[in-house]
Amino acid sequence: MEAASISHAGAGEHAHGEHHGPIAANRSSRVEPQLLGMLLFIISEVMVFGAFFTAYFFIRVAQGNPWPAHGTTLPVEVAGVNTAILVSSSFTLHWAEHCIKKDNHWGLKAGMFLTFLLGCTFLFIQINEYANIGFAPQDGAQQTIFFSLTGLHGAHVFIGLLLLLFVNIRAFRGHYSAAEHRGVEVPGIYWHFVDIMWLVVYFTVYIL
Repeated sequence: MEAASISHAGAGEHAHGEHHGPIAANRSSRVEPQLLGMLLFIISEVMVFGAFFTAYFFIRVAQGNPWPAHGTTLPVEVAGVNTAILVSSSFTLHWAEHCIKKDNHWGLKAGMFLTFLLGCTFLFIQINEYANIGFAPQDGAQQTIFFSLTGLHGAHVFIGLLLLLFVNIRAFRGHYSAAEHRGVEVPGIYWHFVDIMWLVVYFTVYIL
């Protein structure tokens, strides 16, 4: 009887201690991991932009350098049109997100495709602006910070376009639905961040 009890206890301990695969993560937040990861990433990117804006205000305010530098002009009107194009992409993206929540797959495809085209148009105009602006980053501190801030944002637009491309491919393959559309929302948060950050860059660099 005693031997049977010991054997039963040993078997119970073995069964209790046996575990296959990784232990499930302890979630202390109600925010989904994908959404939380994107929000943390955006916070880190805000800090990166903050460092460049600090350099911008140091050159312009602390050192009292003219902005833009003497002999240079900024294409405010062209940048304004480009701003309208990029802001419009946030509205088409929001429309796409709204459509998929109602299982409107046609609206999702149309909205995402328009968003991608508007983003490409913005980047093309910015590259064309660089080619015709009349100064280079090595010409002075003001020119360096101009290309640094706008170029940093352009790099984020490029990354956002890659994400939008993947979303477009998946949308046209029918991977999203009203019940499963996190793959649209998470990249969408990043794209809205890119748009908002450009508004800050535009009003700071081109208007002020």
